Amino acid sequence: MKYWDGQDIRVGDRVKFESGEGGIVVASMDTDEYSDEHPKSAWGYLKKGVMISFPTMGEIHFEEPPEDLELISRAPSSESASE
Repeated sequence: MKYWDGQDIRVGDRVKFESGEGGIVVASMDTDEYSDEHPKSAWGYLKKGVMISFPTMGEIHFEEPPEDLELISRAPSSESASE
């Protein structure tokens, strides 16, 4: 899945809605990536989309990116983490 500007949505990205509600991408069914706290064994059945964890709303699964979802900060890439 991609943000509306064309960038890939990655596990670990910090995001926010236009309303100001912020969250973290915790799983991407599209790329088969899951955070340690949100494993594939628990969420893999969803098959498509991303899961975002919000402090006030909990975990929300999106099959399509919400139009007002904005990337705040990019998750560290696996390449830079291994350097």
